[in-house]
Amino acid sequence: MRFGNKHFVVLFGNGVTSIIGFGMAYIVFHNLSLVDAGIWFVLQSFVGLCEAGRYGFLATATVKFYAGAERERAVTVLGSVWFLALALTAIVLSLNGLALFYLPFTNNYETGLLIKWIGLNYLSSLPSDVVFWRLQADEKYTTMFWFRMINACSTFLSFILLALFHDFTLENVIIYNFLTNCTSSIIGIIWFQSGIQYLVKRTKECTLEIFHYGKYTFGTTAFSSFLGNVDIWIINFVLGAAPVAIFNLAMRLMAIVELPLRTFATTGISEMAIAYNADNEFHAQHIFRKYSGMLAVALIPVAAMAYVCAPPVIRLLGGIHFDGQSGMLATNIYSLLMVLAISYPIDRFNGIALDITHHTKANFYKMIIVTSVKIASGLLFTEVLMSLYGIVIANFVATIAGIIYGYYQLRKYIPHTIPGIFRLGYSELVQLIRNVINFKKNSTTA
Repeated sequence: MRFGNKHFVVLFGNGVTSIIGFGMAYIVFHNLSLVDAGIWFVLQSFVGLCEAGRYGFLATATVKFYAGAERERAVTVLGSVWFLALALTAIVLSLNGLALFYLPFTNNYETGLLIKWIGLNYLSSLPSDVVFWRLQADEKYTTMFWFRMINACSTFLSFILLALFHDFTLENVIIYNFLTNCTSSIIGIIWFQSGIQYLVKRTKECTLEIFHYGKYTFGTTAFSSFLGNVDIWIINFVLGAAPVAIFNLAMRLMAIVELPLRTFATTGISEMAIAYNADNEFHAQHIFRKYSGMLAVALIPVAAMAYVCAPPVIRLLGGIHFDGQSGMLATNIYSLLMVLAISYPIDRFNGIALDITHHTKANFYKMIIVTSVKIASGLLFTEVLMSLYGIVIANFVATIAGIIYGYYQLRKYIPHTIPGIFRLGYSELVQLIRNVINFKKNSTTA
């Protein structure tokens, strides 16, 4: 299968992955208790945080220095990326090894699972991560789609088999998730797409260049992942595991926002990197304003539609756990978050623009501010209200703080206004719709 448009390829891949994610969530909610489902999502949040650290340290740096580079330079970059990825993984595994000595002194079920599996899961996904970054930098989005399907489909299939054979337990889910990660990583190495053979081509200069660039994107992405998971940790700490499952179901439906956002972020970051590396700053600035504006405008009717469709979808996905009060609570939380989501594209592309224009420190400080605000407001409002609505309020407060800081920082390097972004986004979206209509008319006439 081949596709003509890279945005469509990434959108289609993200769409299929999201559908598979919904399918796995359906199986989890219908085969585990609400408490066990909550524990599974808590564990996934910690594993995701560790993987986000590696992604933040090297993913943007790989695209930044590898995209559009000459063959000799590209090989050196890839070898240096592998060296740093292995070093970072070794550090995490060493820390996890030390944590194993704590196991005899704890009776906490969640803590035990975390210590046993976090290092192994982190190692198992290393080769597949590097493959993904390289394919993104090369803009080989069709290959990237098929590679993602290997991991997603194999995990989904293992979940189905566990459910069919009535062996769907929390421990088995963790084991099979690890095995499917290993499978995709091995296939990535066999295809020779990982570039691990270029490890010997690394240079000290290139390694240090990537390291100094990546140390800020590492902090930014790690804080961003921490920001996404801190909700779960606060809920688990204050309210317990079952409310985690309720909140996670509402967040699962936010895929309708993350789907286009991840798509244009994936293609936009490589476009901006290529334009900036070619000294075409005007085009790089236009990409920022265009993509963030188009997505923000497009999300307005999507938010309204999601509000109408949320109740039946939540009941279907969550099963009997969400027939009553839990279902109403998840619906209300989702509706409020969808209103907030209209601002997400501007916030996301603000961070991308700061990174690509070599102002990673400003983006890092932005994430520190947002994370601090979210933790403080999350604990405060959740403790006071003793409800999931406290976390929703914290999300609003933290997002507004991030947008304000990021806006004033980026304006130093890219002239823009938020109303201007919306105006450009509206005009670009209208033009896109007209082009699609005209294309269909011409196709019908022909």
